[in-house]
Amino acid sequence: MSALLSGVGLTAFGKQPGPDSVEWQCAAADLALADAGLDPLEIDTVITGYSTVSPHLMPANVFAERFGLRPATAFGMNVGGATGLAMLANAARLVEAKSATHVLVVAGENRATGQSREASTRTLAQVGHPTYEVPLGANIPAYYALLASQYLWSHGLGPEALAELPVQMRAHASRRLGAQFQKPITVADVLASKPIAEPLRLLDCCPVSDGGAAFVISRAATSDRSLTIAGTGQAHRHQHLSALEPGSTGAGTAAQRALAEADVTWEDVDVFGIYDSFSITLALLVEELGLVPPGRAGAYVRAGAFEVDGRFPTNTHGGLMSYGHCGVGGGMAHLVEVATQLRHERGASQVAGCDVGYVHADGGVLSAHVGVVLRRRGR
Repeated sequence: MSALLSGVGLTAFGKQPGPDSVEWQCAAADLALADAGLDPLEIDTVITGYSTVSPHLMPANVFAERFGLRPATAFGMNVGGATGLAMLANAARLVEAKSATHVLVVAGENRATGQSREASTRTLAQVGHPTYEVPLGANIPAYYALLASQYLWSHGLGPEALAELPVQMRAHASRRLGAQFQKPITVADVLASKPIAEPLRLLDCCPVSDGGAAFVISRAATSDRSLTIAGTGQAHRHQHLSALEPGSTGAGTAAQRALAEADVTWEDVDVFGIYDSFSITLALLVEELGLVPPGRAGAYVRAGAFEVDGRFPTNTHGGLMSYGHCGVGGGMAHLVEVATQLRHERGASQVAGCDVGYVHADGGVLSAHVGVVLRRRGR
């Protein structure tokens, strides 16, 4: 028996003053339950992601109370940006073990308007080593900038190689309602944008957003739009940048575990959702996964491989770099988009013949990896 993804919910992302983190979670949950065709009282398990703006010790209970649920089981999770897919993987296991019937997975934050830039930077920097990294003033962009510098140097590339990736993400977002940034950009725009941490510039980085996302994972289909969660895989090889092994972060391991469980190969996958907190994040991930050769991510993007009609249609909603990043919900948006593609509901941006999708998320500094394979039922 495989667990089923019966409902998804995704709000618009951006600077949207008013709702707090739990209210964004409630908004996304409403959308997911309506999508699944379920009454809230049919939910027996709630799993929520963390919020840096409202760091409750018992986030699932706080959400359930606000939303009016009394689940038999409720708990929160935190593995950084990989949290959304890790929650889905745990929900699938609960359903497969018959310990749950309908699991609501939810995340959301008012990170753009409910927290100062300084507070957000300081909080997120704590993924660094408390002795060797954080005291030196490092932050998330700085950690990824070090990876970008190493990548460009080792492959003899200039920053324009990475600039191709945010250009592609923005092109996708220009055709996706709800994306934070939709105005098309060029490589020249990326290279001319404000320096953040050499060699990364503003347009190499994802924005901070308000928004929410939610999934419903069920034991049985609630409609003919329910999708099979065919395989999941995880790998946790390190936490801190100082312990990272370039080219072997665990991304490939997590992906292969998910593919093996689903009994598919990359040749079977039609659409991709790959975590893209920075241009370098996406480049490193697609190369370690084995989708493109080392050092060639930018060249493949330039050749159209990541377009809707390319060999590897990727982040067709615009990804974190353009749809936006509201914390845990940002990584969940990739799965919502892949699910929408597999349901053949993306209109002019629909990937043709789309039956199998792969979604990948990472947390920390390429520290925690989760891969998920989704499949249209009967395929």
